[in-house]
Amino acid sequence: MNEGECDPSWDRAAVSSELAGVLPVEFAAFHSQQHRAYLRYAHLQLGNRKDAEEVVDDVFTFLLKVWRQALKEASLHGFAWAVLREHVERRLAVLGRQVAMVETAWFAALRRSSRERLELLESKLGLYAAIAGLSERQYDVVLLAFLLGNDSDTVARMMGISPATVRSHIRGARRTLSRKLGVEWVPGEEKEQ
Repeated sequence: MNEGECDPSWDRAAVSSELAGVLPVEFAAFHSQQHRAYLRYAHLQLGNRKDAEEVVDDVFTFLLKVWRQALKEASLHGFAWAVLREHVERRLAVLGRQVAMVETAWFAALRRSSRERLELLESKLGLYAAIAGLSERQYDVVLLAFLLGNDSDTVARMMGISPATVRSHIRGARRTLSRKLGVEWVPGEEKEQ
């Protein structure tokens, strides 16, 4: 980390003492609403629960410290999502790794499958690799909607964007993935999330 760069984990002791008091009600509600989803996203990106838990703890510690300012943002959810992405990217850089989504998603699917579906899962590895090459917004929307199973409204709320924008990103991602994977994309066949 460069000198002067803000690391939200540097002052955990001060934040822990703040936690001993009463948390702002809005913060507690936001934490309760987003924690699990943030943890699932971070785990998919980082590949292990320990790193994911540390990153998400750092995100909420940082958000607590800047809570008053965060509430003044045009979109609290969009601001918090950007903080989560930044923390995940920073952890990946510190670890010297790329996102683990391809392997994490593939192995999670493998654990859920039977032997008969193994061949189908092997083809999914190519899909996951193609997803990893999407633009930042399309990538997040596809992960949140399809790999983590959230509906369009939930994805929109988490990312601080409109449901129409989520659907637009899904359409763009489908076109891009179809081209990369060599399959025909038929507009209008989108599954409504």
